[in-house]
Amino acid sequence: MLLAKLLIVAASYLLGSVPAGYLLMRLFRKEDIRQSGSGNIGATNVLRSGGKGLGAATFLLDVLKGCLAVWLGALIGGLLAPGADALNMKALAALFAVLGHVFPVWLGFRGGKGVATAFGVFLVCAPLAALAAISVFAIVFAITRYVSLASILGAALFPFFAWMTVQGSRPPFFIAVQVAVALLIIVKHHQNIRRLMTGTESKIGKRRTA
Repeated sequence: MLLAKLLIVAASYLLGSVPAGYLLMRLFRKEDIRQSGSGNIGATNVLRSGGKGLGAATFLLDVLKGCLAVWLGALIGGLLAPGADALNMKALAALFAVLGHVFPVWLGFRGGKGVATAFGVFLVCAPLAALAAISVFAIVFAITRYVSLASILGAALFPFFAWMTVQGSRPPFFIAVQVAVALLIIVKHHQNIRRLMTGTESKIGKRRTA
């Protein structure tokens, strides 16, 4: 079982650490996304700096790598640790895929905020909860035009949605990962929270003020 867990950790982290936004901007714009806008490699900054197409592609790829990491983690767990709880194996993969995105070794551990990748991992682990959270994101964003606020509220409500929608057993580790990922996303938005409180946060379609 230890070997399975180590392989899941390594594979999930490496998949999560693929910096889609950075690579797309390098390939199509010949620019370092870390030198533009907020310096973040996620979809929102790519959208602001590289346009709608690259922003959408970044979001999609970040979601897909999260999905793939959890699928692969479940496969490894099923093959090498058939007696282990499948949800725990998926949760382990989910956690390290998000950590890989937020702290990618290839970019000096300076990555994105984890929103799209978290949506991807939980789309596999807890699909109804993930869809509920992205619905909250969509509604809040449509009303406020603040991506950060929509992300924070979607992340904050996700553990509640998971508790309400996941059927069967809910292993403590599975629950802990949900809460940990939600908290990580919120903490990574600390500068946005500060700007929201002071009224200086940028909306989509407007230039960042800080």
